[in-house]
Amino acid sequence: MSQLATLPDRGVIAINGPDRVGFLQGLVSNDVSRPAPDHAVWSALLTPQGRYLAEFFILTDGASLLLDAPSSAVPDLIKRLSRFRLRSQVEITDRSSAFAIHAAWGDDFAPPANSIAARDPRLPQAGWRILAPMPLPGAQEPQTYLAHRLALGLPDHADLEPEKTLLMEAGFGELNGIDWEKGCYMGQELTARTRYRGLVKRRLIPVNGAQTLPTAGPITAADREVGEIRTALGQRALAMLRLDALDQPLLAGLIALKPDIPSWMQLPATP
Repeated sequence: MSQLATLPDRGVIAINGPDRVGFLQGLVSNDVSRPAPDHAVWSALLTPQGRYLAEFFILTDGASLLLDAPSSAVPDLIKRLSRFRLRSQVEITDRSSAFAIHAAWGDDFAPPANSIAARDPRLPQAGWRILAPMPLPGAQEPQTYLAHRLALGLPDHADLEPEKTLLMEAGFGELNGIDWEKGCYMGQELTARTRYRGLVKRRLIPVNGAQTLPTAGPITAADREVGEIRTALGQRALAMLRLDALDQPLLAGLIALKPDIPSWMQLPATP
Protein backbone atom coordinates (compact mmCIF):
# COMPACT_ATOMS: atom_id res chain seq x y z
CA MET A 1 0.00 0.00 0.00
CA SER A 2 1.38 3.41 -0.95
CA GLN A 3 1.20 6.67 0.94
CA LEU A 4 1.33 10.24 -0.33
CA ALA A 5 2.08 13.42 1.60
CA THR A 6 2.28 17.08 0.71
CA LEU A 7 5.47 19.01 1.52
CA PRO A 8 4.51 22.68 1.87
CA ASP A 9 7.92 23.60 3.29
CA ARG A 10 9.58 22.92 -0.08
CA GLY A 11 9.87 25.20 -3.10
CA VAL A 12 11.21 24.96 -6.66
CA ILE A 13 14.04 26.81 -8.37
CA ALA A 14 14.22 26.48 -12.17
CA ILE A 15 17.54 26.80 -14.01
CA ASN A 16 17.11 27.27 -17.74
CA GLY A 17 19.44 27.98 -20.62
CA PRO A 18 21.98 26.10 -22.73
CA ASP A 19 24.68 26.28 -20.03
CA ARG A 20 22.49 25.07 -17.15
CA VAL A 21 24.25 21.73 -16.60
CA GLY A 22 27.81 23.03 -16.83
CA PHE A 23 26.96 26.04 -14.69
CA LEU A 24 25.58 24.00 -11.80
CA GLN A 25 28.11 21.18 -12.19
CA GLY A 26 30.96 23.29 -10.82
CA LEU A 27 29.00 24.41 -7.76
CA VAL A 28 27.26 21.44 -6.14
CA SER A 29 28.25 18.11 -4.62
CA ASN A 30 26.60 15.71 -7.08
CA ASP A 31 26.72 15.04 -10.83
CA VAL A 32 24.34 17.45 -12.54
CA SER A 33 24.53 15.54 -15.83
CA ARG A 34 22.59 12.62 -14.33
CA PRO A 35 19.06 14.03 -13.79
CA ALA A 36 16.60 12.67 -16.38
CA PRO A 37 12.80 12.86 -16.65
CA ASP A 38 12.52 9.80 -14.35
CA HIS A 39 15.78 10.17 -12.39
CA ALA A 40 16.69 12.72 -9.70
CA VAL A 41 19.88 13.41 -7.78
CA TRP A 42 20.22 14.70 -4.24
CA SER A 43 22.88 17.34 -3.79
CA ALA A 44 24.08 20.27 -1.70
CA LEU A 45 25.60 23.70 -2.10
CA LEU A 46 28.53 24.32 0.23
CA THR A 47 30.63 27.22 1.40
CA PRO A 48 34.18 27.41 -0.02
CA GLN A 49 35.22 25.90 3.34
CA GLY A 50 33.03 22.83 2.74
CA ARG A 51 30.21 23.69 5.14
CA TYR A 52 26.58 23.03 4.29
CA LEU A 53 24.42 25.83 2.87
CA ALA A 54 21.41 24.10 1.29
CA GLU A 55 20.23 20.65 0.20
CA PHE A 56 17.98 19.95 -2.76
CA PHE A 57 16.79 17.30 -5.19
CA ILE A 58 17.55 18.04 -8.84
CA LEU A 59 14.81 16.89 -11.22
CA THR A 60 14.28 17.79 -14.85
CA ASP A 61 11.45 18.10 -17.32
CA GLY A 62 13.95 17.82 -20.17
CA ALA A 63 14.23 21.57 -20.71
CA SER A 64 14.97 22.85 -17.20
CA LEU A 65 16.78 21.74 -14.07
CA LEU A 66 14.27 21.90 -11.24
CA LEU A 67 15.62 22.16 -7.70
CA ASP A 68 13.25 20.82 -5.04
CA ALA A 69 14.62 22.87 -2.14
CA PRO A 70 13.52 24.13 1.28
CA SER A 71 11.19 27.11 0.80
CA SER A 72 13.06 29.06 3.47
CA ALA A 73 16.31 28.66 1.51
CA VAL A 74 14.98 29.52 -1.96
CA PRO A 75 15.63 33.32 -1.95
CA ASP A 76 19.17 32.96 -0.57
CA LEU A 77 19.93 30.03 -2.87
CA ILE A 78 18.87 32.02 -5.94
CA LYS A 79 21.02 34.94 -4.79
CA ARG A 80 24.06 32.74 -4.20
CA LEU A 81 23.73 30.88 -7.51
CA SER A 82 23.24 34.12 -9.41
CA ARG A 83 26.60 35.41 -8.17
CA PHE A 84 28.33 32.66 -10.15
CA ARG A 85 26.40 33.14 -13.38
CA LEU A 86 28.98 35.47 -14.96
CA ARG A 87 28.86 34.77 -18.73
CA SER A 88 26.94 31.50 -18.46
CA GLN A 89 23.76 31.45 -20.50
CA VAL A 90 21.38 30.53 -17.69
CA GLU A 91 18.27 31.95 -16.10
CA ILE A 92 17.53 31.22 -12.43
CA THR A 93 13.94 31.74 -11.27
CA ASP A 94 11.69 30.92 -8.32
CA ARG A 95 8.98 28.58 -9.65
CA SER A 96 7.55 27.59 -6.27
CA SER A 97 4.10 28.97 -7.10
CA ALA A 98 3.88 26.66 -10.15
CA PHE A 99 4.28 23.40 -8.23
CA ALA A 100 2.91 21.50 -5.27
CA ILE A 101 5.65 19.24 -3.92
CA HIS A 102 4.86 15.77 -2.59
CA ALA A 103 6.59 12.66 -1.36
CA ALA A 104 5.19 9.17 -1.89
CA TRP A 105 6.30 5.74 -0.75
CA GLY A 106 5.06 2.19 -1.00
CA ASP A 107 5.26 -0.59 -3.57
CA ASP A 108 2.20 0.26 -5.64
CA PHE A 109 2.63 4.01 -6.15
CA ALA A 110 2.30 5.30 -9.72
CA PRO A 111 3.18 8.96 -10.41
CA PRO A 112 0.34 11.04 -11.90
CA ALA A 113 0.66 11.59 -15.64
CA ASN A 114 0.77 15.39 -15.40
CA SER A 115 3.54 15.49 -12.78
CA ILE A 116 7.34 15.58 -12.81
CA ALA A 117 8.34 12.62 -10.66
CA ALA A 118 11.47 10.66 -9.83
CA ARG A 119 12.49 8.15 -7.22
CA ASP A 120 14.13 9.56 -4.12
CA PRO A 121 17.79 8.69 -4.81
CA ARG A 122 18.79 8.35 -1.16
CA LEU A 123 17.25 4.94 -0.45
CA PRO A 124 14.85 2.63 -2.32
CA GLN A 125 12.51 2.72 0.70
CA ALA A 126 12.43 6.53 0.60
CA GLY A 127 9.96 6.48 -2.30
CA TRP A 128 9.32 9.29 -4.77
CA ARG A 129 9.58 13.06 -5.15
CA ILE A 130 6.71 14.57 -7.13
CA LEU A 131 6.28 18.07 -8.54
CA ALA A 132 2.62 18.49 -9.49
CA PRO A 133 0.79 21.54 -10.87
CA MET A 134 -1.63 21.41 -7.94
CA PRO A 135 -2.05 19.49 -4.66
CA LEU A 136 -2.79 15.84 -5.38
CA PRO A 137 -6.00 14.28 -4.07
CA GLY A 138 -5.58 12.04 -1.06
CA ALA A 139 -2.30 13.62 0.06
CA GLN A 140 -1.74 13.36 3.80
CA GLU A 141 -0.28 15.95 6.16
CA PRO A 142 3.50 16.62 6.26
CA GLN A 143 3.75 14.87 9.64
CA THR A 144 3.07 11.56 7.87
CA TYR A 145 6.18 12.02 5.74
CA LEU A 146 8.15 13.23 8.76
CA ALA A 147 7.41 9.95 10.53
CA HIS A 148 8.51 8.06 7.41
CA ARG A 149 11.85 9.83 7.02
CA LEU A 150 12.61 9.63 10.75
CA ALA A 151 11.93 5.88 10.63
CA LEU A 152 14.55 5.60 7.85
CA GLY A 153 16.96 8.05 9.48
CA LEU A 154 16.93 10.37 6.45
CA PRO A 155 18.25 13.92 6.97
CA ASP A 156 16.43 17.05 5.89
CA HIS A 157 17.23 20.76 5.95
CA ALA A 158 15.68 21.03 9.42
CA ASP A 159 18.44 18.76 10.76
CA LEU A 160 21.37 20.65 9.21
CA GLU A 161 23.09 23.86 10.33
CA PRO A 162 24.02 26.28 7.54
CA GLU A 163 27.73 27.14 7.50
CA LYS A 164 28.45 24.50 10.20
CA THR A 165 27.40 20.99 9.18
CA LEU A 166 29.73 18.82 7.09
CA LEU A 167 28.16 16.57 4.46
CA MET A 168 29.82 13.47 5.90
CA GLU A 169 28.28 14.24 9.31
CA ALA A 170 24.82 14.17 7.75
CA GLY A 171 24.96 10.95 5.72
CA PHE A 172 25.44 12.46 2.27
CA GLY A 173 28.21 9.98 1.59
CA GLU A 174 26.07 6.89 2.18
CA LEU A 175 22.84 8.41 0.79
CA ASN A 176 24.13 9.24 -2.70
CA GLY A 177 24.43 12.97 -2.09
CA ILE A 178 28.06 13.21 -3.25
CA ASP A 179 29.69 12.16 -6.52
CA TRP A 180 33.28 11.26 -5.66
CA GLU A 181 34.36 11.00 -9.31
CA LYS A 182 33.20 14.38 -10.63
CA GLY A 183 35.50 17.36 -11.03
CA CYS A 184 35.96 20.24 -8.65
CA TYR A 185 33.04 21.96 -7.00
CA MET A 186 32.79 24.50 -4.22
CA GLY A 187 33.81 22.91 -0.91
CA GLN A 188 35.10 19.69 -2.51
CA GLU A 189 38.51 19.73 -0.82
CA LEU A 190 37.24 19.59 2.77
CA THR A 191 34.51 17.10 1.82
CA ALA A 192 37.13 14.74 0.38
CA ARG A 193 39.41 15.17 3.39
CA THR A 194 36.65 14.28 5.85
CA ARG A 195 36.11 11.05 3.92
CA TYR A 196 39.66 9.91 3.30
CA ARG A 197 41.22 11.04 6.57
CA GLY A 198 38.36 10.01 8.86
CA LEU A 199 37.92 13.50 10.31
CA VAL A 200 34.25 13.13 11.24
CA LYS A 201 33.77 13.20 15.02
CA ARG A 202 29.98 13.46 15.14
CA ARG A 203 27.05 12.15 13.10
CA LEU A 204 23.37 12.80 12.58
CA ILE A 205 21.92 9.62 14.10
CA PRO A 206 18.37 8.34 14.77
CA VAL A 207 17.53 7.90 18.44
CA ASN A 208 14.56 6.43 20.28
CA GLY A 209 13.33 7.86 23.57
CA ALA A 210 11.74 6.16 26.54
CA GLN A 211 9.05 8.88 26.38
CA THR A 212 7.88 11.57 23.97
CA LEU A 213 10.93 13.63 23.08
CA PRO A 214 11.31 17.41 22.97
CA THR A 215 11.58 18.83 19.46
CA ALA A 216 14.96 20.36 20.27
CA GLY A 217 17.49 20.52 23.06
CA PRO A 218 20.80 19.19 24.33
CA ILE A 219 21.73 15.54 24.85
CA THR A 220 24.01 14.66 27.73
CA ALA A 221 26.11 11.72 28.89
CA ALA A 222 27.55 11.70 32.42
CA ASP A 223 26.59 15.39 32.81
CA ARG A 224 28.55 16.26 29.65
CA GLU A 225 26.82 17.67 26.59
CA VAL A 226 27.46 15.29 23.69
CA GLY A 227 24.90 16.35 21.13
CA GLU A 228 21.49 17.82 20.43
CA ILE A 229 18.11 16.84 19.07
CA ARG A 230 17.52 18.30 15.62
CA THR A 231 14.06 16.93 14.70
CA ALA A 232 11.66 14.83 16.77
CA LEU A 233 8.23 13.28 16.46
CA GLY A 234 6.88 11.27 19.36
CA GLN A 235 9.61 9.01 20.70
CA ARG A 236 11.75 9.13 17.54
CA ALA A 237 14.30 11.81 16.64
CA LEU A 238 17.36 12.65 14.61
CA ALA A 239 20.19 13.92 16.79
CA MET A 240 23.67 15.21 16.09
CA LEU A 241 25.83 13.11 18.41
CA ARG A 242 29.49 12.72 19.20
CA LEU A 243 30.63 9.31 18.01
CA ASP A 244 32.62 8.71 21.18
CA ALA A 245 29.40 8.96 23.21
CA LEU A 246 27.31 6.34 21.39
CA ASP A 247 28.13 3.60 23.91
CA GLN A 248 27.26 5.77 26.92
CA PRO A 249 23.87 6.29 28.66
CA LEU A 250 22.28 9.24 26.87
CA LEU A 251 19.69 11.67 28.20
CA ALA A 252 17.51 14.36 26.64
CA GLY A 253 16.65 16.19 29.82
CA LEU A 254 15.47 13.31 32.01
CA ILE A 255 14.45 11.08 29.10
CA ALA A 256 16.69 8.10 28.32
CA LEU A 257 17.75 7.73 24.67
CA LYS A 258 19.10 4.85 22.63
CA PRO A 259 20.84 5.27 19.27
CA ASP A 260 19.16 3.28 16.49
CA ILE A 261 21.82 2.97 13.78
CA PRO A 262 20.18 2.30 10.38
CA SER A 263 21.60 -0.40 8.15
CA TRP A 264 22.72 2.11 5.51
CA MET A 265 24.88 4.11 7.93
CA GLN A 266 28.63 3.42 7.98
CA LEU A 267 30.29 4.32 11.26
CA PRO A 268 33.99 3.89 12.06
CA ALA A 269 34.83 0.66 13.82
CA THR A 270 35.29 1.03 17.56
CA PRO A 271 38.72 -0.01 18.87
